[in-house]
Amino acid sequence: MNSVLIGSAYVLAHVPDMVLHNGTTQTTEKIVNPDSEYLKKLPNHLRSYDDTLYYPPNQTYIGGITPKELGEIPSPWYNQKLDNADRFGKFGEIIPQEEFYLLMQACDAFDLVMLEAEFVSKTKPQFEKHPLFDESITARVKAGVEQAAIDAALSNGAEGLYSNNQIVGCVKKAHDLDVNLNAEVILENLVSKASCVLSLLHLTKNTAINKNEIDLVIDCSEEACGDMNQRGGGNMAKAAAEIAGFTNATGSDLRAFCAAPVHALIHAAALVKSGTYKNVVVAAGGSTAKLGMNGKDHVKKDLPVMEDVVGSFAVLISENDGINPEILSEYTGRHSVGSGSSPQAVITALVGDPLDKMAIKITDVDKYSVEMQNPDITKSAGAGDVPQANYKMIGALAVKRGELERTELGNFIKKHGMVGWAPTQGHIPSGIPYLGFAQQDIMDGHIKNCLFIGKGSLFLGRMTNLFDGCSIMIQKNGAKQGSQVTKEEAAISESEIKALIAETMREFANSLLK
Repeated sequence: MNSVLIGSAYVLAHVPDMVLHNGTTQTTEKIVNPDSEYLKKLPNHLRSYDDTLYYPPNQTYIGGITPKELGEIPSPWYNQKLDNADRFGKFGEIIPQEEFYLLMQACDAFDLVMLEAEFVSKTKPQFEKHPLFDESITARVKAGVEQAAIDAALSNGAEGLYSNNQIVGCVKKAHDLDVNLNAEVILENLVSKASCVLSLLHLTKNTAINKNEIDLVIDCSEEACGDMNQRGGGNMAKAAAEIAGFTNATGSDLRAFCAAPVHALIHAAALVKSGTYKNVVVAAGGSTAKLGMNGKDHVKKDLPVMEDVVGSFAVLISENDGINPEILSEYTGRHSVGSGSSPQAVITALVGDPLDKMAIKITDVDKYSVEMQNPDITKSAGAGDVPQANYKMIGALAVKRGELERTELGNFIKKHGMVGWAPTQGHIPSGIPYLGFAQQDIMDGHIKNCLFIGKGSLFLGRMTNLFDGCSIMIQKNGAKQGSQVTKEEAAISESEIKALIAETMREFANSLLK
């Protein structure tokens, strides 16, 4: 029997000081042009915690409002605030930067995080009130050190931890010579680990599963931990599972750039369906490197820097309970080595091919979850509306296949698509943000199925110019599919469909280079 989606969790960590000191756009600018106007203006464009908390897309990410409700709010959203927004949503929370620093120390297994004593005494009481932090976590936070000890570590290669641009701690390097263990990399990995741990804790609350029943954790983030002898050896999954208290779980990492979450979902679904494991968690922490990635464009247009949060998620895949949505692991879309990299080839491989296997039409899929990036961020940076571009391409393929009239393309996007709401953290917006809502929408009878699509730019690793992508369907438990139209029913020429897809790619191309 097919495995099922039991539950999801989504977390954001608001880290404005990390935008200044750890986002690669800013760290590169400090090297290339340290006196730039951008760096001088940037601090005045950072948002407060409350601004971030009440921001509609962020509330959507943690389940405070639904994608439908977000779509009813006129965009842009960066100058709008939701009334009565809460730190905790249906799926997770938005944790403040200062508490997140303490969580980073709780996740530190090698005494590499140092926090100033006064900062700890001020922050720890609130940290200890967190409903998901038991003594196994709170006891890992140390009393703190004197500022002189932090200054000494900073002079020896440590990375600073800041609050309101003032030093409150640091992350030390783990080796004197190994660049893979320098302070910058250790900080990146601890941020990823800590944000992942928080999502794991929310997942156990959301699903009410006993932690001891989890068999496997698959980490699909974009960070890689290792040393000079195995740069990306891992294992971030097991490291996070340890802190979260998953004592009976093993773990492994899966890396595929932005497409990794859907790859991992396919792996998890197949492992459970095969009987290898009963309960598998797919999870990922966020990335400091992408904080403020489009900051120059935002500052230039006098906008707030909206890439000020680290995103994470966790989902639980289990044996079929006859209730929760099924994951159709035998019907996957995949961009193979020989698929070709044209937009039409990619969409055909990820949408057309799996639906042909199921003998259904593109219009038989109620929702498509694509790269759900927040358009507030991408449009102001010149990359267009990424989800809308994807939906246009899917609709164009439906026109080519004779399943949709060209005049109905706009209605197709409204009916089968959604506005974007996820932060631009690479793997974080890649299909997965809708999983929690999809489960609820299916259980409530609003939709019967959804196709999740992940895509990745493998050229970033400089090992291949190939594109990547995969997709998988979830549907109402026990549902049956419809029937596909024949190829002879196609009502538009090949040249017309190429022109239609090319039209949508003008905006979309920029986003692939980000």
